[in-house]
Amino acid sequence: MGAIEALVIFLVVGAIAGWLAGLIVKGGGFGLLGDIVVGVLGAIIAGYLLSAVGVTLGGGLMGAILAALIGAIILLVIIKLVRRAT
Repeated sequence: MGAIEALVIFLVVGAIAGWLAGLIVKGGGFGLLGDIVVGVLGAIIAGYLLSAVGVTLGGGLMGAILAALIGAIILLVIIKLVRRAT
């Protein structure tokens, strides 16, 4: 797989995870670009947290989306808590 295809898949996974997290965490939608950013940051967060506790979600596209979704939900909850505190 080439670098362009990998980047497109990475962005699609981020968009799906960010969009789903926005639906789960009410008031968390940020539009397409925002959802991609939330999903990508969520994937990074989940990659770190899940590996730190020794959890694997399997490989493939569904595992990547699930991991990114978990991280994106965590990120949106933290953003929501920080907004509420200020």
